[in-house]
Amino acid sequence: MGREAGQSTVELVAALPALLLAALLALQLLATGYALTLADGAAEAGALALASGGGAREAVRGALPDWAEDDVDVSIEGGRVTVRLLPPSALPVLAERLAVTSSAAARPR
Repeated sequence: MGREAGQSTVELVAALPALLLAALLALQLLATGYALTLADGAAEAGALALASGGGAREAVRGALPDWAEDDVDVSIEGGRVTVRLLPPSALPVLAERLAVTSSAAARPR
């Protein structure tokens, strides 16, 4: 019985890195989903501004939170506004690979 007394502690210590990695992965996926939602709203705001004769780029940037200011690319072709947004991430390489893109189009009246 003496040899098994610390077994659960050893198993917990061995499993802790795997649990931490799973938690970080889940948080990164949530952040990516949040970035996609933000990109959708920003693309729609840009398309509506474009349709009403306003500045689409300014509308896109205005629809995004401050942290996304350096992580967004906006392209406008005709009546279509496309927003590419990097999700928040501790690893810039990972954020680049998980970048989300959303487009919206509107016709002027």
